[in-house]
Amino acid sequence: MEFCDECGSMMKVEDGVWTCGSCGHTKARDSDNEASMVTTQGQENSEIVDVSEAEDNGLPSTKVKCPNCENDRAYYYMQQIRSADESETRFFICTECEHKWREDDH
Repeated sequence: MEFCDECGSMMKVEDGVWTCGSCGHTKARDSDNEASMVTTQGQENSEIVDVSEAEDNGLPSTKVKCPNCENDRAYYYMQQIRSADESETRFFICTECEHKWREDDH
């Protein structure tokens, strides 16, 4: 991500140069600097949570009905999978059949 030196707005790449969408200021691209930038593609790799042997890993459990086997207990963990201004998603792992599902916002 690059910001405009003139007005501070976020810039985008147009015709091989950084261009400000607000004031039109342009600046040459710096491939060494861009290599260290975090891209949206780089953010897609989220942390993988190992839920095998959930009880031994200290995951809390709660009373909730498993959609697979109708058991009434599951381990759960919270993970931020959307933008920071949205709530975390709660994931469940059935204590009996180890079926995994998530709680959707309604």
